Amino acid sequence: MRRLSTILLMLFSAYALIAQKHTISGYIKDKDTGEELIGANVIVKDKGTGTTTNTYGFYSINLPDGNYEIIYSFIGYKEEVKTVNLKSNQSINVELSGSAYVTQEVVVSSEKKSNIEDSKMSVIKLPVETVKTLPAFMGEVDILKTIQLLPGVQSSGEGNSGFYVRGGGPDQNLILLDEATIYNASHLFGFFSVFNADAIKDMEIYKGGMPAEYGGRISSVLDIKMNNGNMKEFEAEGGIGTIASRLTLQGPIVKDKSSFLISARRTYIDILIKPFIKKTSPFRGSGYYFYDLNAKFNYRFSDKDRLFFSAYYGEDIFDFKSTDAGFGMSIPWGNGMASLRWNHLFNSKFFSNTTLVAADYKFRTEVKMEDSEDEDGGFQFIQNSGIRDYYIKQDFTWLPNPKHTVKFGGMYTYHIFTPNSVSASFGTDVYDFSSARKQYAHEAAIYLGDDYKINDRFTIYAGVRAAIFNQRGPFTRYVKDEYLINNIDTITYGQNESVAFYDSFEPRASIKIGLDKNSSFKASFMQNKQFIHLASLSASTLPTDLWVPCSDVVKPQAGRQYAIGYFRNFFDDHYETSVELYYKDLFNLIEYADGALPGDDVADNADNYFIFGDGYSYGLELFIKKRSGRFTGWIGYTWSKTERFFDDIDNGAPFPAKYDRRHDLSLTATYQLSDKWTASAVFVYATGNTTTLPLGLFMIDGELVSEYATRNSYRMDPYHRLDLSVTYEHKKTDKWESSWNFSVFNAYNRKNPYFIYFDKSGTVEDGTFTTYAKQVSLFPILPAVTWNFKF
Repeated sequence: MRRLSTILLMLFSAYALIAQKHTISGYIKDKDTGEELIGANVIVKDKGTGTTTNTYGFYSINLPDGNYEIIYSFIGYKEEVKTVNLKSNQSINVELSGSAYVTQEVVVSSEKKSNIEDSKMSVIKLPVETVKTLPAFMGEVDILKTIQLLPGVQSSGEGNSGFYVRGGGPDQNLILLDEATIYNASHLFGFFSVFNADAIKDMEIYKGGMPAEYGGRISSVLDIKMNNGNMKEFEAEGGIGTIASRLTLQGPIVKDKSSFLISARRTYIDILIKPFIKKTSPFRGSGYYFYDLNAKFNYRFSDKDRLFFSAYYGEDIFDFKSTDAGFGMSIPWGNGMASLRWNHLFNSKFFSNTTLVAADYKFRTEVKMEDSEDEDGGFQFIQNSGIRDYYIKQDFTWLPNPKHTVKFGGMYTYHIFTPNSVSASFGTDVYDFSSARKQYAHEAAIYLGDDYKINDRFTIYAGVRAAIFNQRGPFTRYVKDEYLINNIDTITYGQNESVAFYDSFEPRASIKIGLDKNSSFKASFMQNKQFIHLASLSASTLPTDLWVPCSDVVKPQAGRQYAIGYFRNFFDDHYETSVELYYKDLFNLIEYADGALPGDDVADNADNYFIFGDGYSYGLELFIKKRSGRFTGWIGYTWSKTERFFDDIDNGAPFPAKYDRRHDLSLTATYQLSDKWTASAVFVYATGNTTTLPLGLFMIDGELVSEYATRNSYRMDPYHRLDLSVTYEHKKTDKWESSWNFSVFNAYNRKNPYFIYFDKSGTVEDGTFTTYAKQVSLFPILPAVTWNFKF
């Protein structure tokens, strides 16, 4: 009885101590636009404690009774200090004013050292302003190409916006735009990303240590947030560049209560060259362009309720016509998404976000051949593929006391896959080869995570995610013979009949150990599963790639990653450095079988032509960043090794992945020469990509047959490039801003290898036959000019 009384007394005392604490909470916004600031710092002066705002600009901090000075700060903004006499819960909303020049010296001593103090590791946040100062390919600011300059993130090739994270494939990256999944993040076959930087507010990439609220991919998360729109006044900005122009309009619908943002971008090479194509040209009518549209509307009912609607649609359109041959081809492809989010603040310690999303990716090929002798018309061929998602997501954040940040929630997704749908017509006759080949699946997940600050030195994060996936009918399984030629049986599943069921248990954990006020050691572990796969016949991501679900044949991809790191800041946090080591196991990867061709899965199952294997990757990453002053930039270096092994490739022997690179180096630098002039440079160096080349040619039955080396056993020459740019602030007043950006891509005209092919000359009969390799390079030195404006 005495022990029970003692325990009850201790619990009552603990509760009393907590009860004596009160909460300061609110939103931090940009004073000029009303835009919420993500990751703004809230520091209690002389107490060594603080917090940051969440993705909606909300913060909450618990303190005992007393008098405090609260410092509110954000990079590029002037500090705001509030004196608080805390005797009860208080709501304090703060508006910060922008500094005169963002790139000039700013005070960082009061900022929360998130890279050192947070339990999160392998996470990098990039301000859009930083992205806009760097040299851009053809003058088009590109978020994804900037991401590729970070350690642990590799590009998928010359000019390509696809990326690989710590040995993972492009389909293993979860790309989110305002909570909606973007399945194809590139235009022009990968040379531009779909994200218009003028519409973007914030982006954050997780290379490891993924929190439990993220799932469905096994390598990384790129979380991108759109601007909400100016709450104070109407604003327009845009740019006219070498190959594209863009325009963004934003402003209040009801001042300080609701706002809108509309942003558009389009290339116009097709329009510029059209006058120069003769009317008699057989290719008149051919062309290519892409466009994208972003829109966002938000309404603030009160400080406790906020509604957001976001939308995106982007499309590439390639047309080819040959009037002489009576042939025409049109290939449109693109993404669309819409998300509706409701933020609700139950109290200063409990926050919720409810999200409804519809996301779609589609690819279409339409071929027409005219027949002058056929009155009913010629031949027409149409192929469609894509994926469509509908999902609901519920997230909660609970702040029971200053030591804990608890996040929990769940989501449900309904997937509709169209691997390959083909129809054709000849005259009035129509042939549908795969009218009912859509595949349907349900995916659901719940999660729980707690970020627990034990004391000033130790912080731990522990989380878990549980998920299920169920493919359901209608579905027809075509059973092939061992040569994958003939169907020997079919299995038919009825409406809503279960085809395949999988579950997943995904623990996540990380720890931070503070070594002193300027350094810390961190470690993390994450285990993930992925229920959808991207099947590609190409070495790089293309719009023709197919998204396919797990099935009775295809198992979920799985990943397990371990990482440790040392983080240290120098010179009053003006310099940020880190070194990280990681090891990653990958399971149930897919490849097309040798000899598989596009269209083999028409009236068939795409997964009948897959082979399956595993892989691993390990590496070291170094990062040095100067984050304030006239001169800013970073150095990122990665040493890594990535290998795959498939039973059906080289008898199961390990082989290097396509983008296995020992060395990957990136240097970025921005220097503000004066109030009007800013110069920047980017240098990249990477070990050459691997490829498979023939060892020799043999004459068999009068035909030349190639003998190939083992998979990816040849490595191309290293890739390196220097980009330069200069920005001139032409005019800046209270109501008008304009600037000129002059950039040079590949400044010293390096001929980087894109791919290698073999040509031949002579004949075998007279003994003059020979073969020789040729390297194809894409981009020489490319200058670009862009005029930007804002009013």
